Amino acid sequence: METRVFLIWAVALVATAGSLFFSEVLGYIPCELCWYQRILMYPLVLIYGTSLIKKNMDIALPGLFMSGIGSLVSIYHYCIQKIPALSTTDSCGLVPCNGQYINVFGFITIPFLAGIAFLIIFIIHLTLVRQKGRKEA
Repeated sequence: METRVFLIWAVALVATAGSLFFSEVLGYIPCELCWYQRILMYPLVLIYGTSLIKKNMDIALPGLFMSGIGSLVSIYHYCIQKIPALSTTDSCGLVPCNGQYINVFGFITIPFLAGIAFLIIFIIHLTLVRQKGRKEA
């Protein structure tokens, strides 16, 4: 269990550090949907870190919901970037959500990276919930 919680915490930490690197070092201004993803990702570092230190997975239950919602926001944001029919120029506000600061290999964008992080966290947390259910049964 501890190894998986540590892995979740590490993924959240790397995603948070990457987000801060893009905005604070490279100067990329986050759009509105990027802010929502940040709001859902940043607390995961504290939630899973606390769960890891206290060795109590019950503390981390909000992380399951936050990572699930974050996955949906990231998928939606990625679709806005990659599907022209969903992309509108006034999609977010000051910074358009369909803008792509990075586009590696034609498909890896910042929402893609965030979505992968959220999905990894969500899936690993689900395995922990499933394991706990088996132990209680």
